[in-house]
Amino acid sequence: MSRKIRSRNTSLTGLAKLKAYWKQDMLAGFMVFLIALPLSLGIAKASGFPPAMGVLTAIVGGIFTPIFRVSELSIKGPAAGLITICAASVMEFGGDEQAWMITCAAIVVMAILQIILSLLKFGDYADFFPHSAVHGMLSAIGIIIIAKQIPVLLGENPTAYAGEGPIELLLDIPRFISHANWPVAVVGFVGLLAMFLIPVIKLKLIQKIPAPMWVLLLTVPLSIYWQFGDMKGNYTLVQVGDFWGSFGFHFDFSAIATFAFWKYVFMLLFVNSLESMLTVKAVDDLQPETEKSDANGDLMGNGFGNIITGFLGATPMISEVVRSSANIGFKAKSKWANFFHGAFLLLAMIFLIPIIEKIPNAALAAILIYAGYRLVAPREFLLTYRVGKEQLAAFLVTIVVTLAQDLLIGILAGLIVELSIYLFMGVKLSNLVKANYQLVERDKELVVVLKGAALFTNIIGFKKVFYRIPEKSTFFLDCSEAKLIDHSFLFFIQVFQKDYNRKGGHFKLIGMQNHSRFSSHKLATRIKKEKEGSNE
Repeated sequence: MSRKIRSRNTSLTGLAKLKAYWKQDMLAGFMVFLIALPLSLGIAKASGFPPAMGVLTAIVGGIFTPIFRVSELSIKGPAAGLITICAASVMEFGGDEQAWMITCAAIVVMAILQIILSLLKFGDYADFFPHSAVHGMLSAIGIIIIAKQIPVLLGENPTAYAGEGPIELLLDIPRFISHANWPVAVVGFVGLLAMFLIPVIKLKLIQKIPAPMWVLLLTVPLSIYWQFGDMKGNYTLVQVGDFWGSFGFHFDFSAIATFAFWKYVFMLLFVNSLESMLTVKAVDDLQPETEKSDANGDLMGNGFGNIITGFLGATPMISEVVRSSANIGFKAKSKWANFFHGAFLLLAMIFLIPIIEKIPNAALAAILIYAGYRLVAPREFLLTYRVGKEQLAAFLVTIVVTLAQDLLIGILAGLIVELSIYLFMGVKLSNLVKANYQLVERDKELVVVLKGAALFTNIIGFKKVFYRIPEKSTFFLDCSEAKLIDHSFLFFIQVFQKDYNRKGGHFKLIGMQNHSRFSSHKLATRIKKEKEGSNE
């Protein structure tokens, strides 16, 4: 029996929420729009799509997806995490307009599979992937974004580095600097400074405008002063073109029988779905007093939205974490904030295209480099190390293999490393997938006694057990007989405990005194001591 998922506010739905919260949601939607416009343009361009196709994705995500049971406060739109897959797909299929449309066809197929996964309740499986490998994947994506945007920031001609991988691009940084177009590079550096400094300037007047919008306010006048529009080549300014004249269906299924087509379908499906589910979890964690989101409903909304964006030639959409957290920070109350953000973007495409085409690509590169930096900031390495050396090993292997190969192989490598460490520690193969436990009743209290090991690979089995226990009950998870309890499982237990107890139940983890930690972190992997009765 699975948990009953309820609305965040059972007393208000649909138009009633609009009537109650339209002022707060419209303001939040407008502020998110200011962030989303430059990000959407930059993500689409970096993905090998026409820049306006990123805005189209956010329009569809904002206006269309709220009709589904999506997470109330999440924002739908293009994501930096998908740049590497989309760009690689466009390049592999030839790098031209047909390659873009073949990639859009892959997005349509991915979206259909995403809907099927939502019907199969795949959203419940978000905890299967170890945190170390997921964070390693995101950090690798951050490095790739930075590597691909550095030459854009410096005004390098795109033909000079076409087809280079992230490692080659990083090694070529000295060449990019020596060949830099310095007016363009100055604009890029101004944008970078704005992205890093605006968030730490504690002036209300400054903080009222999001950092990405400050980038545009500072760099567009510079690009006009230096006459970027008259420079040789068409790569210094955003080129939207005749957006509404070319509005229509842009997809090509001619490569559907090839291995490459399906490779990108599954890469998009994996990263899109996983990052969306992780965003939904993050949104719930930011709003702990509300009901948990329906991850499967959110996945279905993304799937139907991606069908539309794929057919129309736009980038894939996800539930995006940066804009979603900003939406919460701007005091959004319901899905109408997402709707308003999409509506404002639609108005921008109707009235502001001539202004948008004054935006220098170096400014968008600065915004994306900052987004990449947030994914791969040094604190990510430090936090992972503090959790445990085995987590750091999986984290680093995921990054290295992803940079050398691709995302799917990278996260698989990280997963294998972590499992290999646990097997070396004495975990039995039979414990990797099976949830081994005993359910007993002691003095009218339910106790789930762990047997063997509790790992990221068998969390799903334990979740089924936990969600069969009635709400507002008293029950304990007894770990005294468990050989090993890993970080991902303990993280899941922490979230579950907070949610279960908030609803009036009483859940507690017991029996950990005879386990040693892999580090001093409270959620570090635990292994049972050989000598029973020794203190932790």
